[in-house]
Amino acid sequence: MSRNPNRCPTHPGELLREDVLPEVKKSKVEIARLLGISRQHLHDIVAERKPVSPEVAVRLGKLFGNGPGFWIRMQGAYNEWQASRAIDVSEIPTLTAAE
Repeated sequence: MSRNPNRCPTHPGELLREDVLPEVKKSKVEIARLLGISRQHLHDIVAERKPVSPEVAVRLGKLFGNGPGFWIRMQGAYNEWQASRAIDVSEIPTLTAAE
């Protein structure tokens, strides 16, 4: 089963908000403290106003045991989908290597 290319990939903040945080049964204040980031920074990620940076991905990966790559790939997929719809590349040619 392949992903629908017209559907935006899930922002990592949504996954945190909807699935991860309710499952661990800890407050956002406690999670932010454990991550070593501000409450506001965590709130902005969960509200999908900020991306998960590589630095925060390393922290999330350690805290939740799934490694930083999971969070980096999730944020990358979200960013790529958004950028591919926001940037007009119709005037940029595609080059091929000379043989």
